[in-house]
This record gives sequence, structure tokens and C-alpha cells, in this order.
Amino acid sequence: MESSRQLILRRLKERGPATIAELAEYLGVAPMTVRHHLNGLLAEGLVESQTVRRHVGRPALVFRLTEAGEELFPHRYLRLTDRLLEELKATIPPQVIEAIFAQMAQDMAADYRERLAHLPFEERVAALVDLLGEEGFMARWERAERGYRLTEYNCPYFHIGQRHPEVCRFDQSLISTVLDAPVEKDTCLLNGDSCCTFTIQVEAISPDTLPIKS
Repeated sequence: MESSRQLILRRLKERGPATIAELAEYLGVAPMTVRHHLNGLLAEGLVESQTVRRHVGRPALVFRLTEAGEELFPHRYLRLTDRLLEELKATIPPQVIEAIFAQMAQDMAADYRERLAHLPFEERVAALVDLLGEEGFMARWERAERGYRLTEYNCPYFHIGQRHPEVCRFDQSLISTVLDAPVEKDTCLLNGDSCCTFTIQVEAISPDTLPIKS
């Protein structure tokens, strides 16, 4: 049996944005009970609120699913992506597949590089980690003996990467292109490691872009 929270999420998924009164009627409970559940869902980032004007009466506060809320429901992205890659690999030479993924990384990196170009190198690394976080990588960085170490504790492409390792090289190419620096991959989730780690080498980077040592 679904909980009240699950019923609220299902109602928003099936019928779109709703007011507290509409959700209360749907669940058959008091508006105060709905408000309590919505406060929890808002705090978890699963729903969001917006004031909208309607044809009659005062503006209404409506609630809708966020992207995170949408992801709670079943999708077939993995199956579709797997089939697409299987078809591509059956008809296109491996080097062309590699070139496609490299170009995808280049295209994504072009936007990131433009946003980070004005930053000193170390600040660029920190900003890149934030951007990787937005993509779902759960990353952090630290200084290392040969430059910088970047660690990813989650890979949004992990399940696809298990069958198509070409995908696994995507983030390495992205990091290297955005920072315009050589990047070595030291550990990988696909190899059974607890995280993916990369060494960003500073020897080949222009001294003008590096942080000033005290």
C-alpha cells in the first residue's frame, strides 16, 4: 500500500501541478496533513512550489515535481541507450565510436571552458568539480604530489559503462579539455574500485594559470 507521500508524488506525476486543496481532496485527508507531507518533499528537493494566476480568484500556490522527483519513477533510458550503442557498434568502426564520444566531450567542455576561462587554474578545478556535481558525479578535489587529484564517488553512467567502456572515458576527456591539462585515470569504479580518481598534471600547464605559491 502506498504511503501518503507516495500518493502525492504519483498524483503530481499523473495529473501535473496541484494545490494543497486539490491534493487533500485526492488523498481524502485534511489540508494540514498534505502541507506536512509537502514540507518534507520540498526539503528533499522532490517537489517545488510556484504561484500561478488562474482565470478567476486570487493567484494559487501549486506544487509540481522537480527533476529529482521525476527520477523516482521508472524510466527506460538505460535499455534504450544500451540498444542504441549496440546498433552503433554493430555498424560503425570502433575508432568512429571513440571519435563520437570524444566530440561529445569537446562540445560539453566548450561551454564549461567559456564559463571558467577567466578563473585561475585552481579555482577552475574547484568550479569544474561543482559542474561535475551537477552532472551527478559527486566529485571533490585536492592538491597532490604531481598536481591535483580529482575523485568521483558516483558515476551517472556506471550501468551503461559496464557494457560499453567507451562511455567510461567520457569524463576523463571532459576534465582534460576543460582544464586544458593532461589527466591520468588512476582508479575506476568499473574495475571494482570504490571511486574513480584522476591525477591532473601541472607540469605541462602554463605557469601563468597556476596558483601563486606563498
